[in-house]
Amino acid sequence: MNLLPPALAALGYLVAAVLFILALKGLASPRTARRGNALGALGAAIAVVVVLLSTDFHGANLIIVLVAIAIGLVVAVPAARSVRMTDMPQLVALFNGVGGGAAALVGIVELAEWSGATPSVATTATAFGVLVGSLSFSGSIVTFLKLQGLMTSRPVVAPAAPVLMALSLLAGLGLAAAVALTGNVWVGVGAALLGAVLGVLLVLPVGGADVPIVISLLNALTGLAVAASGWAMGNTLLLVAGTLVGASGTILTLAMATAMGRSVSGIMFGALRGGSTAGSTTVSDRPVRRASADDVAITLAYARRVVIVPGYGLAVAQAQHAVAELVTVLRARSVDAVYGIHPVAGRMPGHMNVLLAEANVPYELLIEAEDLNPTMPSTDVVVVVGANDVVNPAARTDPSAPIYGMPIINADEAGQVIFLKRSMRPGFAGIENELLFSPKTQVLFGDAKTSLRAVLTALKEV
Repeated sequence: MNLLPPALAALGYLVAAVLFILALKGLASPRTARRGNALGALGAAIAVVVVLLSTDFHGANLIIVLVAIAIGLVVAVPAARSVRMTDMPQLVALFNGVGGGAAALVGIVELAEWSGATPSVATTATAFGVLVGSLSFSGSIVTFLKLQGLMTSRPVVAPAAPVLMALSLLAGLGLAAAVALTGNVWVGVGAALLGAVLGVLLVLPVGGADVPIVISLLNALTGLAVAASGWAMGNTLLLVAGTLVGASGTILTLAMATAMGRSVSGIMFGALRGGSTAGSTTVSDRPVRRASADDVAITLAYARRVVIVPGYGLAVAQAQHAVAELVTVLRARSVDAVYGIHPVAGRMPGHMNVLLAEANVPYELLIEAEDLNPTMPSTDVVVVVGANDVVNPAARTDPSAPIYGMPIINADEAGQVIFLKRSMRPGFAGIENELLFSPKTQVLFGDAKTSLRAVLTALKEV
């Protein structure tokens, strides 16, 4: 029995769709991101309620649906609340994979109900959703394993990988075409399996430094798979939501690739051409100028302008509050201290912005790389906290470097550079940073939070 008439159900879907659009608008700025996230959650809740009240469930189906929702809540809520900021990309990858897998399963269920339907737009959309959804599912699982350190983050190229990839793609497209023409559920299962194989083959050759871009690309594919499911089922909300995710994911993927000075095809297939997105992981034994906390404090105390460049190491050390206190103390001493934010610092776009927002850092102190670089020649000190690749001059000078062409923060143009590092291990791209060995550079070794606390203590005594 339907508790909501069709007109009210359509109105509920419209409200949910509008909330999704407003959510994306809110997420475009750190100031409104929290509100945007809440609007998106409200839209999803309304959509679920409308489905439950407007669907005529048969037999025990409603019980199955409610149990599935309960299991999802029990698993997802604790996971989302307890995840660390450093692990957020992995969580995003898992969520995206679940979405793609769900789209593929919905398509297979639809095929089972249609039982050999005649060719139509619906069967074509279902075939697309099954193939792309399963590809996104398996690819997202591989990105999770790479980011979580459960497998190597370096490119993995199987023997004859291009041939295997081409054959899998052709076979997958062939089975998808057969699904569209026959509506056969078992052919759909075969298409899903081949899509899963293709997802693994696509992501394995991608190096760890490029995995966040792949997550964004897979997110776009999941959105398209969901939109296809909405088309096949005649569900407007799924069509709208999937299209929004597909479009925004595509834009984000292109923006991230541009920020790294790379093409999407180069990121996905560079290793197959003999290139690499990761360098050596060996630790350099070249000498550097070591600094103490007192040395750093004196350098900062007598500077006029200081730029803090945060990176993944800051997130790992949970040093955002310490660095925020350091900047506050410097500004109280009339030092022009700001943060230099690179779009791909950390493991995902906005990673550093969100991390610093946790420490109540004013948004006006967060300066994007393109606005920051013109001021670098007049900057006295750059403090690099747990970042490496985003200040590596090899991006400008070394055509053989995997990050060559990526716009960076030009820290080497400042008067002095101070690195806060745990060790001499290279950054996520796996290449050495020549800036570490520059005469103008000092290195303070240790945990970022501990080092910053020591610098703060020394600074207050200067």
